Amino acid sequence: MRAAPTFTQALLAAEARHRSMLCVGLDPEPAKFPLHWRGDAARIFEFCAAIVDATKDLVVAYKPQIAYFAAHRAEDQLEHLCAHIRAVAPGVPVILDAKRGDIGATGEQYAREAFERYQADAVTLSPYMGADSIAPFTAYPGKGVILLCRTSNPGGDDLQNLRLEGGERLYERVARLAAGAWNRNGQVGLVVGATYPAEVARVRELAPTLPLLIPGVGAQGGDAAATVQAGWRGQVRADGAGHDTTGPIIVNSSRAVLYASAGEDFAQAARQVAEATLQQLNAALTAMP
Repeated sequence: MRAAPTFTQALLAAEARHRSMLCVGLDPEPAKFPLHWRGDAARIFEFCAAIVDATKDLVVAYKPQIAYFAAHRAEDQLEHLCAHIRAVAPGVPVILDAKRGDIGATGEQYAREAFERYQADAVTLSPYMGADSIAPFTAYPGKGVILLCRTSNPGGDDLQNLRLEGGERLYERVARLAAGAWNRNGQVGLVVGATYPAEVARVRELAPTLPLLIPGVGAQGGDAAATVQAGWRGQVRADGAGHDTTGPIIVNSSRAVLYASAGEDFAQAARQVAEATLQQLNAALTAMP
């Protein structure tokens, strides 16, 4: 039996198939739903599934954020959504945005939640309890483990930008460990915010082969062209599409896509915004020096 593709292999295949580096974040807020569903948490699956159906040929991954489901007692809808993505967008990885990070038996339960209950292809983690908080997740062969490194929020400076003894910054230490000792099975990636393109470039320098999940494009103000130029390392084909020769980048947009319209045309509007964002990202490839 042929082994299932690893998370990184699936990313690269989706990138080539869809000529995309765009990830759509699935952060459902019923208070922002289209008017005919506004405030109805029972519609979370329907809302997200409609977004997936409208964008499935444009993306390299989907990133459901678990808190938006759990807050509305909608974990069963999240399970249904993950299964729906696998059915209608086969080969497009699901990144469970959970930001877990614990050790021992508790870490094992979080890993089981991500990879067995939801059958996600990757999960986001906080690395600040060290290597033994990552180990329960890397125990699942082929699954992706994406560590918070240099996040897009202003408060990230409180810790991530601190200088350590020897001069390197904390986020740089995380990147070095992720590219080295923590990446025993080639499963680790990093989260780096689009609002800090210089830091994206620095992380790419320190971790040239790791997948980079880059949130912050769209509603958070990250610049698509600057993000691509900072993080992407590859070759541009004659048709203007890109092909990664090192670690892929996964550029996430959530609210700008999800809430593009408050009308019954919300899914069509989401597709239009996703297409426009993808065009910006791909145009940035042709402007690469």
